[in-house]
Amino acid sequence: MTARHVLFATLLSGRPLHAPGHKHGEAAHRAAPVRRRRGGAVMNAAAVDTTVVNTSVLDRILRGPTGLGTAGLQLAPPAPRVEAPRVEAPSLQTAGTEAPSAEVPSGSGKPKPGDPIPGLYYHPIAEPDPVRVEELGAKIKTWAIDEVELYPPEWEGQFDGFSTGRYMVACHPDAPSTDHLMLAARLMVAENAVDDCYCEDHGGSPVGLGGRLLMAHTAIDPLHTTPEYHPAWEASFQEDAPRRAYRSAMEYFTRAATPSQSDRFRHDMARLHLGYLAEASWAETDHVPEVWEYLAMRQFNNFRPCPTITDAVGAYELPSDLHALPAMQRVISLASNATTIVNDLYSYTKELASPGRHLNLPVVISEREKLSERDGYLKAVEVHNDLMHAFEAEAAALAAACPVPTLVRFLRGVSVWLDGNHHWHQTNTFRYTLPDFW
Repeated sequence: MTARHVLFATLLSGRPLHAPGHKHGEAAHRAAPVRRRRGGAVMNAAAVDTTVVNTSVLDRILRGPTGLGTAGLQLAPPAPRVEAPRVEAPSLQTAGTEAPSAEVPSGSGKPKPGDPIPGLYYHPIAEPDPVRVEELGAKIKTWAIDEVELYPPEWEGQFDGFSTGRYMVACHPDAPSTDHLMLAARLMVAENAVDDCYCEDHGGSPVGLGGRLLMAHTAIDPLHTTPEYHPAWEASFQEDAPRRAYRSAMEYFTRAATPSQSDRFRHDMARLHLGYLAEASWAETDHVPEVWEYLAMRQFNNFRPCPTITDAVGAYELPSDLHALPAMQRVISLASNATTIVNDLYSYTKELASPGRHLNLPVVISEREKLSERDGYLKAVEVHNDLMHAFEAEAAALAAACPVPTLVRFLRGVSVWLDGNHHWHQTNTFRYTLPDFW
């Protein structure tokens, strides 16, 4: 059996793929050696494994072609990998012992507003095109106010501070027009409205959330019923702004996307709503999940609906059979999980300042692994980095095993979405400030 046949067999089996030179079980692209404690023993990461994914191969696959005449195929300017000086995260100690303090690299200090999280693995991007940002920002605000009457005047400052236009331009640099960007922007704004009004900031509650989410889901997956009861369902949209936003955003999307892309999005939104319900059930019972349970919830309550429409926003389609490949599903899941932990990390102080207890990865690690707030946060950074390394290795291997142009472009689009998402979180100082842990 040839190497290519082995790759295709692995692709169809659903087993994890690894790019050439990547050793199973080890994260790719390690920075300077990190000393970790495991089971009481101190290990030097560099001594354990020095194999890495060939970075030139990874760049070529995830960042697009280079050379004469290929500029038009680039989805984003080539960007170097950045991994700030690592802060050692403490490991789990045996019961009854105190975890060691994290060692902060010499010369480091508290990051300034707009700085990235120290130690976080990310790709810097160029500032989004200000002309397109302004145009998109104006269009999405007009839609929210005039078309769906989404929010009252007193919420305008929060809407502006969210910077939807800047967010979407950063995440979708290959969108051929602002109309294509509006497909993503409407869905993003509608999802945030449902989250805020049903779950969290603006009157949301875990009590009765299941019924509200089910009704909201019928705005994107329409009710098919008898003529007698259909008018009552139609009339119900006039009473609920988030549902109106869902419905309008989905109508625009289905007109532009293929039936397969629309069904993919509905499925991803069902995943999201299931994650909302799991988190709500823990809030009702005041349950702090195990770390693995929290990560399982976050695989559903995450950003997945956003990067998986990257092909629709880019005006092409990843065929449904390629999207359904187990290897593709693993890559999408890793990407979505990593980018959601970015939100946990940047929104940490915002959530802790809000009423009640908000679960996020640093909080869950601190409580379940008996670590200080600071050490739990630093360990969460490492979890994010490991997810990112796994995503990049698996994406590169999938592209090598199945070099279909639309598949490779889709993987590149998801990768670019992650970069844009991080940039928006990092630079949105209206919403986020970092904790004083450095």
